[in-house]
Amino acid sequence: MASQVVNGKAFEFALLNEFYQRLKDLTSVTIRINDAYSVVKSCFESFSEIEQATFSITASSAINFLIDIEPRLAHGLTKNDILELEIASDQMGQSGDVRDVILIRSMQKWEIGVSAKNNHRAVKHSRLSQQIDFGDKWLGVPCSKEYFEEIRPIFNMLKNIREANKNSKWSSIENMHATVYLPVLNAFRKELIRLDEENPGIVAENLVQYLVGNKDFYKVIKGKDKVEIQAYNLHGSLNLAFETVKPKARIPRLKLPTRLIEVVYQGNSNTTLLVSLNEGWQISFRIHNASSRVEPSLKFDINLVSTPHSLFTNHIFIDTI
Repeated sequence: MASQVVNGKAFEFALLNEFYQRLKDLTSVTIRINDAYSVVKSCFESFSEIEQATFSITASSAINFLIDIEPRLAHGLTKNDILELEIASDQMGQSGDVRDVILIRSMQKWEIGVSAKNNHRAVKHSRLSQQIDFGDKWLGVPCSKEYFEEIRPIFNMLKNIREANKNSKWSSIENMHATVYLPVLNAFRKELIRLDEENPGIVAENLVQYLVGNKDFYKVIKGKDKVEIQAYNLHGSLNLAFETVKPKARIPRLKLPTRLIEVVYQGNSNTTLLVSLNEGWQISFRIHNASSRVEPSLKFDINLVSTPHSLFTNHIFIDTI
């Protein structure tokens, strides 16, 4: 069983390759060969021919639909209007750009991107620690001294355990949920609410842009016998016509939230916070330790629980091999 990462990278290659195969007879198209391309190609080639065919059939189904709703993919101004296909580097992801496959027409000053997901809906895996200012990094507004003072004893305790024995396991900490997770989550919750109150209209919007991505994109989710396409058209750059050629379906613009409604614990959980925002956005933050050994940081598994009704979603069912 290949890892989630290898599966995801293989699907990125399948999408890029199927874009190329589908478009090369319609327009001038080229692939930018970079380190990221070499990585995804080797991941794809690590699968059997039957598995590769499944990736390709799924990618091809999604691409046929994307060509219908993005006329600029198949239409260039002249032969010199080259469509460049590129696999994004990991550095782009760190700056809030979640796109994996990018399609660029420099002559038209136009580009779109695709985020490839393989049976996977998480949006981010962000860390908390004494050194990480999540307010500054995620939202553009720094966290308060009070927040850092509140979390310091917990992360100092973890640092001391680690320094005493670098092989210490999380399971050795008594009542770990009560002594580690809950106080950190409570401090995070309070700080998020405070930042929103002190920066009205900024925090909610920036939070969604940090998590979902600061560039418009299509998310292509590969399922067992179907592919799902979601259009995150936050800034209105998707679904543009090419001269007189109009898209075959309309993609509405998504509204970003302007305020935080509530931050509550999910059900009976003491590890997961639900953040509700206006415009129909809801996000879950599940805190966990990233490895079995104690370290002075914690990780969030962040998922979109609900999105605005205006999020364009299309399901294509596939007969795979």
